[in-house]
Amino acid sequence: MTTTHTPPPTTPDALPATEHAPHNYLNETRGIWSWMTTLDHKRIGVMYLFGVVGAFFLGGVMALLLRTELISEGPGVAKTIGDAIGEGWEDTYNQMFTLHGALMVFLFIIPAIPAAMGNFVLPVMLGAKDVAFPRLNLFSFYLWCIGAFLFIVAILYGGLDTGWTFYTPYSIDESHSVFKGMIPATFGAFILGFSSILTGMNFIASIHMLRPKAMGWFKMPLFLWALYATAIIQILATPVLAITLLLLIAERAGDIGIFDPSKGGDPILYQHFFWFYSHPAVYIMILPAMGVVSEVISAFSRKHIFGYHFIAMSSLAIALLGFLVWGHHMFTSGQSVTLNAIFSFITFFIAVPSAIKIFNWLATMFRGSISLKTPMFYAMSFIWVFSIGGLTGIPLAAIVTDIHLHDTYFVVAHFHYVMVGGTVFAFLAGLHYWWPKMFGRMASEKLSMWSWLLIFVGFNLTFFFQFIMGSHGMPRRYADWGVKLRELGFDEGQIELFSFCHKISTVGSYVMFVGFLLLAYTLAKSLLAGKPAPRNPWGANSLEWHCSSPPPHENFATQPEPNDPYNFTGWKYDSDIDGFAACDPKPLEH
Repeated sequence: MTTTHTPPPTTPDALPATEHAPHNYLNETRGIWSWMTTLDHKRIGVMYLFGVVGAFFLGGVMALLLRTELISEGPGVAKTIGDAIGEGWEDTYNQMFTLHGALMVFLFIIPAIPAAMGNFVLPVMLGAKDVAFPRLNLFSFYLWCIGAFLFIVAILYGGLDTGWTFYTPYSIDESHSVFKGMIPATFGAFILGFSSILTGMNFIASIHMLRPKAMGWFKMPLFLWALYATAIIQILATPVLAITLLLLIAERAGDIGIFDPSKGGDPILYQHFFWFYSHPAVYIMILPAMGVVSEVISAFSRKHIFGYHFIAMSSLAIALLGFLVWGHHMFTSGQSVTLNAIFSFITFFIAVPSAIKIFNWLATMFRGSISLKTPMFYAMSFIWVFSIGGLTGIPLAAIVTDIHLHDTYFVVAHFHYVMVGGTVFAFLAGLHYWWPKMFGRMASEKLSMWSWLLIFVGFNLTFFFQFIMGSHGMPRRYADWGVKLRELGFDEGQIELFSFCHKISTVGSYVMFVGFLLLAYTLAKSLLAGKPAPRNPWGANSLEWHCSSPPPHENFATQPEPNDPYNFTGWKYDSDIDGFAACDPKPLEH
């Protein structure tokens, strides 16, 4: 079938340029106060970006300390830190992995793509001036800041060693927890939940209210579909976590029995509440990442996205099914056999919409004119890493193998391949993809490629060998793992294998850390001395590439005409501007 394509708009905002627009959102007003009180969605997105990157850095430092501790048997860096702060080295180790998990999950992975990139891109993709509720948007950012501050208070006030899940009885029993930081941390997570809810409400309202009449539901970019599905989960699931954390605080502060078995409470009830939120939260992290990958794969394949309707609907299917699988985290908790079987079946079934996306991305790349730029490498890395994470989830969904693999390093590796590998690689794909639009500067392609290679190799070295450890029964969360393994009856041959894997894993973490340092240097250098970005450096056709780089305060001088965001015939590479300029479109064959 042959369809026609509306050419890119020919307003002054849509013409190629090799320098910044005279007035853009970065220089519209000046001073710290103008940023603190801004209602501009782009500035709020940038502030989120720097906030979540700061949380990622702190969480990454904790991870590096963990891997340094685990490279050999016996006390190491944790003892040095513990002696300095007056704690036992095993308690210090517990605090490090708790802070690593909590910072990464609550302050980085969940808000990174929706709050930072979603805030920046969503209104521009709609051709709108801002989100539906700009003041609510700024308020949600300050709620994130308050939640982050409370986590810092928890660290400084006495630490936290419950694990990022705040499981009872560790979160209620003073003999098992550095308890002083418990209430600030859980209240911080409670506040962060409200930030997530308000962001989701704003995105749903913006897509419903600000979408141009000519932009029907099935003419939206797939990134908007992903944000829409994510917002549904944020609104429906996050209140469950908020109520659960309030009950946890009330139990400690009021000395009442809710989850504490010594007071008549039920710790399994806490697990049900927590995972009813936290498994949908997996898709709060992954769905926006999938939206980014859809944009990048199509743009750098120079080909219309394959199976648009299937990808869009699979996002909603994942959002729905994500609410029905929380029980697979609790196969060993004493649930009935029937309930375990039901959760196992639904967990297998939820792989279908995820597989739909992966096969459609591969079909999009098939016979495409692929441009191997840095965003494309990160997007392809996402497909590789997420596929490994998904395939290794199959043994965890099957009850008979989950019993053996539960609470081992296999779970650690699977979680990181899905959550960290998936979300972080997509986040970096989106960061490189929209960086020229955000700041009007091009990053060095050579340095960006080297940082990608170090991060990709380092990540796989770090976590792939943990699958081997877990499949051999290596339990997680032991600081003095050599002693514990001998107590559990492991022979010296197995312990030697685990020691080798731990060494490789730690070396990989340092390689990955160097990659992130190089990435930070590359992006900082681009801000200071990077080439001015053209308005459309990649030849993409969604509406954000029809305005200047960086965008003006109100995004467009006049509202642009919506078009097919995956038709690339309207752009032709112009070597004079080192970017893509509008050209006469040709009919697009579907």
